[in-house]
Amino acid sequence: MYTDLHLHTHFSDGTYTPEFLAAEAKRFGLVAIALTDHDTIEGCDRTQVACEDLGIEFVAATELTAEFKGTEMHLLGYFIDTKHHSLLQEMARFQEVRQNRIREMVARLIALDLPITEEAVFTLANCNSPGRPHIARALIEAKVCRSVDEAFERFLKKNRPAWVPKFKIDAVDAIALIHEAGGLAVLAHPLLIRRDELIPELVEAKLDGLECYHTRHTPSISEHYELLADQYGLLVTGGSDCHGMNKGKPLIGSIKLPYENIRRMKSRLAVSHPSRLVPEPSGTY
Repeated sequence: MYTDLHLHTHFSDGTYTPEFLAAEAKRFGLVAIALTDHDTIEGCDRTQVACEDLGIEFVAATELTAEFKGTEMHLLGYFIDTKHHSLLQEMARFQEVRQNRIREMVARLIALDLPITEEAVFTLANCNSPGRPHIARALIEAKVCRSVDEAFERFLKKNRPAWVPKFKIDAVDAIALIHEAGGLAVLAHPLLIRRDELIPELVEAKLDGLECYHTRHTPSISEHYELLADQYGLLVTGGSDCHGMNKGKPLIGSIKLPYENIRRMKSRLAVSHPSRLVPEPSGTY
């Protein structure tokens, strides 16, 4: 019985619909998945319905772009209340900032005399939480670039002509927001941050877990973070970080986290947020 707790749809920077994502999860034999779109919960309702239709347990989640002591990091919020007022308010603010960043980046591309428009990018995005991959796809459609990688390398990466820094909530505030919405806060793909020395301070800020298993983590790296999780009493999570076809190839099915880890998350939730207690699904898990 396996799960994947890091997945994206077209409601942020993925390419899959919620329905196709759920179907792929079923095809790979996953019994539970979490939707972790960036700075949004827009796709959670549809993904939950699609999962229920296929007999898959669904975990409502999100991935917040944060910063701590000058370092960008992503915090995953699991089992959040998607109707929570403060969370929805903050999400709306994050999304407005994302949209303004897209406008500024497109303006820089237009200043380079490239055949791209805001309308083209937002039409391709068709969501409230657009990102750079949508600009990359617009550049491909305009025949400026041949691939997403080329678009990032030539225009969209840091220190490239269209680069614009993105807004990042303070990591301590992000953890507090996730907790306020009744969820568990987990540090995503810690290897990519390369600041393990910050983990004890995040634990002091009530971090709940580490994403030990990820497609960018080798077995030895996963073991390293499992040891850190054990040292600090943190939950162990994992996921493929699948974005559909946006990052070259679909990754769902490449990371299979045992369902027992979800049970441990629910046990932690029962202690920290008793009102958010999530029942076991029917069936044998």
